[in-house]
Amino acid sequence: MKDLTPNKADLDPIEIASVDEIRALQLQRLKTSLRHAYDNVAMYKQRFDAAGVHPDDLHTLADLAKFPFTYKNDLRDNYPFGLFAVPREQIIRLHASSGTTGKATVVGYTQTDIDNWADLLARSLRASGLRRGDMVHNAYGYGLFTGGLGAHYGIERLGATVVPMGGGQTEKQVGLITDFKPDGIMVTPSYMLNILEQFHKQGLDPRESSLSVGVFGAEPWTNAMRLEVEAAFDMHAVDIYGLSEIMGPGVANECVETKDGLHIWEDHFYPEIINPETGEVCEDGEMGELVFTTLTKEGLPMVRYRTRDLTRLLPGTARSMRRMEKITGRSDDMIILRGVNVFPTQVEEQVMATGGLAPYFQIELYKSGRMDAMRVFVEAEPGAADELSKTAASRMLIKRIKDIVGVSTEVLVGDPGSVARSQGKAVRVIDNRSKG
Repeated sequence: MKDLTPNKADLDPIEIASVDEIRALQLQRLKTSLRHAYDNVAMYKQRFDAAGVHPDDLHTLADLAKFPFTYKNDLRDNYPFGLFAVPREQIIRLHASSGTTGKATVVGYTQTDIDNWADLLARSLRASGLRRGDMVHNAYGYGLFTGGLGAHYGIERLGATVVPMGGGQTEKQVGLITDFKPDGIMVTPSYMLNILEQFHKQGLDPRESSLSVGVFGAEPWTNAMRLEVEAAFDMHAVDIYGLSEIMGPGVANECVETKDGLHIWEDHFYPEIINPETGEVCEDGEMGELVFTTLTKEGLPMVRYRTRDLTRLLPGTARSMRRMEKITGRSDDMIILRGVNVFPTQVEEQVMATGGLAPYFQIELYKSGRMDAMRVFVEAEPGAADELSKTAASRMLIKRIKDIVGVSTEVLVGDPGSVARSQGKAVRVIDNRSKG
């Protein structure tokens, strides 16, 4: 793989400023952001007043812990525009979730918000190893999902050429990658596996492709998957993090020279880690739920937004700003099976480590009598699809999940191509327990 370490002269000065400078900027911006939310969003005024706190009570960064949390349901309860802090006429773009679990969560951006987003996405791409003049194949979905347009504007802000492919049409994706020869690709990690599979179907060697960087986000993925993709394409696989409520992709990003966690762009977002049960703030280095307060958002300021993502904060390495570990799962995606906490990424790690299995899986939860039960659907690699090999792989995966994850599960090994493919974010868990 190429050495894509950026020149320090190309970085934004704040990326390598002293920690004291970063903290001073955060405190200044946090005071302004709390005041903006309190003065312009009825919910925040009511919440702050009920909690007995006022923006003027913030004297140090630690004082933020006195302020109440914001939850995803708050966006649904104030649907569609009730949390906007500027007149609707100043909102120049709307994005929204799919609303599959209730009302859609709507987010809005002023022109300044859009400009900051493009700047931070460009910063993220530069950290990933991409440069002005490069070509980037954008396979994130366009539309109300923040991924496609967020990446698109960031690629252009970097000064790179964007290929606005969007999701789906995997055969065409591979054709364009082969013909246009992009330097980088932005896509969900699960869909990158579909693209890899299509390379093989077309008899193409992915290591001969032009891709030198893959920027993967929108869902948790493991280091095992990183190694698989890097080896398959001879390229760097880098993690990007974001969520629409806070901005979209580009809130944090790994640096290609270290790949040791995602540096949070702390000049725009203040992170905390809390105990998800008690809400108490954890020390840096402790595992817990990630909470964000926006420092520069005009259209939709967020105060102590509970992301439900589980990680921990670590000191900066390639940049001065703190890192967060790769997301291992979400507190609301956690499966509790007979008293054991299970995350889909733990199952993925064992699938990737079991010989004879392709890197595709799906978990089904169901009732066995009165007990919760789990089965894992996987598929054999093309060269190991005979019944003897599938039986051996099934037994090995059952043992690995029991020994390492700590639960007993049924494993069904299908033929190549039998596990449903995603066109964007993978659907890892199907919960049929209510049908039992």
